Amino acid sequence: MSPVDEILSQIPMQQLAGQLGVDVPTATEAARTALPALLGGIQANTADPGGASSFAEAVQQHSGELVDGGVDLSQVDVAEGQKIVGHVFGANQGQVVQQLGAVGQGSGIGQELIAKLLPILAPIVMSWLAKQLLGGSAGGGLGGALGGALGGGAQAGGGGIADVLGGLLGGVLSGGAAPQQQQQSGMPDLGSLLGGLLGGGRR
Repeated sequence: MSPVDEILSQIPMQQLAGQLGVDVPTATEAARTALPALLGGIQANTADPGGASSFAEAVQQHSGELVDGGVDLSQVDVAEGQKIVGHVFGANQGQVVQQLGAVGQGSGIGQELIAKLLPILAPIVMSWLAKQLLGGSAGGGLGGALGGALGGGAQAGGGGIADVLGGLLGGVLSGGAAPQQQQQSGMPDLGSLLGGLLGGGRR
């Protein structure tokens, strides 16, 4: 199962649709459009040493409990989510929202819906990443590697975390699918969409 599908499986779409004021198919499609952008944005940020260190610090502040056994959206801190989105996309946030809205327009997904959805999804994404990277404890394994980046300077941050996250997310910018599969599923080509905006990370 891809990271996007795994995260989607934890989100109660009926509850999300009610929160967004849309029907379930629209909420599902919007989430499927927005999630790869968030994951790809985080992945792009960790390619930069400063961004990798910031990510290591941020992910250690999140618990995997939010995604354990399914997400309760009433427990999602949207204000915190907005901060996460702002950090991931930086000055390009408006452009990312605009382009994602344009991609989803045919499915009734506009910029307003994407802008409302991203801060809801961001804490869920961070919780999922914390669960994957830190496991039950931040003391060893990947947790130790993340912690080491905080005190290990740019070298630890720029290499290890980017590689670990890249291995975990795989081809998330392209949805992990071949172009033909993307076309059939309606999945946006986020590699082309975000690559120019995010570059190698936001310094």
